[in-house]
Amino acid sequence: MPSALHRYKAEFFKALAHPLRLAILDALREGEKSVSSLQRELGAEQSGLSRQLSLLRERGLVEARREGQMVYYRTRDPEVYAFLDLGRRIFERHLEAERGRLEALKEEA
Repeated sequence: MPSALHRYKAEFFKALAHPLRLAILDALREGEKSVSSLQRELGAEQSGLSRQLSLLRERGLVEARREGQMVYYRTRDPEVYAFLDLGRRIFERHLEAERGRLEALKEEA
């Protein structure tokens, strides 16, 4: 049976397991942004964007502040970018290995 820590880690990884949530985090890498700014930048519908921002906030990955009618989001812990960058490097190595395998298959065909 998984420990509480393993379940917590799984929930953290699930929070990252969505293309729009990853795009939001990438956009917030530059700093705090309003919901309308994120919507324009990402080309996302307001309802979908709000749903994903809410999930990121619940998981502690982003935090929000209200200024009048505007809501601004920022990354809660910038260390998440070190984690995402590490993931990107791992994916690049995997893709490079796949490319090598595909080239070998192509030569055999």
